[in-house]
Amino acid sequence: MLLPCFKEVKELTVELVKTPSVVRTSGEAECARRIYGFYSGLEYFRQHPAQLILQRTVEDDIERFNVLAMVRGTQGDSRRAVILLGHIDTVGVEDFGSLREHAWDPETLEGLLRQMDLREEVQRDLDSGEYLFGRGALDMKSGVAGQMWLVRYFAEHPEELNGCLIAIAECDEEDNSRGIISALKVLKQWKEEHGLEYIAAINADYSTPYHELDDNRYVYCGTIGKLLPTFYVVGRETHAGQPFGGLNPNLVTAELTRLIELDPALCDEAQGEVTMPPTCLKQADLKGAYDVQTPLAAYAYYNVFMHSLGPGEVLERMKEKAVTAFENVIAHVNACYKAYCQRSGHPYTRLPWKGRVYTWAEFYRELLQHHGEGFEQHLKQFTLKLQQSRPALDLRELNLRIVEEAWQWAPDQNPAIIVFNSSTYFSRVEVTGRTPYEKKLLESVKAAVAEVQEHSDRPIVTKMFYPYISDASFMSLGGEQQELEELAENTPAWGSGYTHPVDDIAAINVPVVNIGSFGKDGHKLTERVHMRHTFEIVPNITYRTVKRLLD
Repeated sequence: MLLPCFKEVKELTVELVKTPSVVRTSGEAECARRIYGFYSGLEYFRQHPAQLILQRTVEDDIERFNVLAMVRGTQGDSRRAVILLGHIDTVGVEDFGSLREHAWDPETLEGLLRQMDLREEVQRDLDSGEYLFGRGALDMKSGVAGQMWLVRYFAEHPEELNGCLIAIAECDEEDNSRGIISALKVLKQWKEEHGLEYIAAINADYSTPYHELDDNRYVYCGTIGKLLPTFYVVGRETHAGQPFGGLNPNLVTAELTRLIELDPALCDEAQGEVTMPPTCLKQADLKGAYDVQTPLAAYAYYNVFMHSLGPGEVLERMKEKAVTAFENVIAHVNACYKAYCQRSGHPYTRLPWKGRVYTWAEFYRELLQHHGEGFEQHLKQFTLKLQQSRPALDLRELNLRIVEEAWQWAPDQNPAIIVFNSSTYFSRVEVTGRTPYEKKLLESVKAAVAEVQEHSDRPIVTKMFYPYISDASFMSLGGEQQELEELAENTPAWGSGYTHPVDDIAAINVPVVNIGSFGKDGHKLTERVHMRHTFEIVPNITYRTVKRLLD
């Protein structure tokens, strides 16, 4: 028999969707306050106010909050604790076009969508009445709503818990994960104050079908890793009237994208599961204004997923692609110049370009060796002044500006590529049963899914790696210490703009599972969540998993 949760989870979902909370806007704070208000209204937290926290994010340039709620069971005296994770921020609504103002109102939006010429699949789902539309409905306010319901349930039935349940509604998942990084500090504090033993974390992020004929619903034990390899490409400027007199970095970045974009050979595989291939998230030159000169420099960065590879291995792969890109471009430019000379009657002489490729660690060491501590101190002061003058500077741009400044110290100003990481690192987390915690989690999930399966009209399939990045990556260290050292030395802003919270993660360090909402078209106009599975099946699987974990 399933716990009757559909109606309340749906109501909570709609309320949260109607509270716009686009990342890096004031809406994040408002959404957190609404969730805090929900918990504050429960008798349990009126009696235990210290177990409910509205936490402002740490070292953040805008005001936003996490909500952390802890319910202590009365069944026994166990200090074991299970963590529930869910993010409250969303991406923007630019994709809604003229419907932007209605993106947060599921009922109105549904009516407007019925007037549009939609894809057959979307129209079919709209007509079925099984889906709720709206920004954040799928990603992932429905997952948060389900966890809010579970907290309320256990707050009213603490006798069913032999241990603690902690729910985190965190902000800033869609950008730099300042929410979960801040929340780790509270988890660490509670561990020390209450003698807690963290044993597992359950994320409620969304899943979708893998293809049009996929009718399964998914639970994931573990989560994918992610790195953002970035290429700073230096060419040689020249007048547009003499294009062969320089080397256009736009051509090099274009070749990088051609070599990297969607290349299946760059997929990572582990446990029989394969990541999606890389894709370019930004590519641009660094000219500040128009003129008839080619740019000096350009850059590009790519989303790279990981199942088994560490940051150092990914960057070495990217370095190899950069070497090939340089070779291809130089060969192409010379071929073009030779053909031009033949057609114009000019003598042909091979162009002087040679490719040089560094990782940031290699480039930094070379400059340090050449210039000594003066270079190191200059770069630190440059970074500090940049952060003080532009506190809201995007992390990716901060890393880029540091590399750009370092290039000014290069004794050889000929064309080159510098490869580095420029964004928050998401650790891969594998759950195979190799530790007692992992074994207990796998057994608990398997049993919970089996019990609820008979109530579901679709197969519920368990897989290894959650295929999208999530804050679950911050629940476990994931890799070896050497990997984190490689990450640190290849992230220019490490220690100033960004540091992976190794010590805080180590204090938690639990296996993770994703039991979350199901729907389609996350981050799109037609984002929608399947109501019965998400509002009823998911909370019941999570309920049974928590009970078994704490049994």
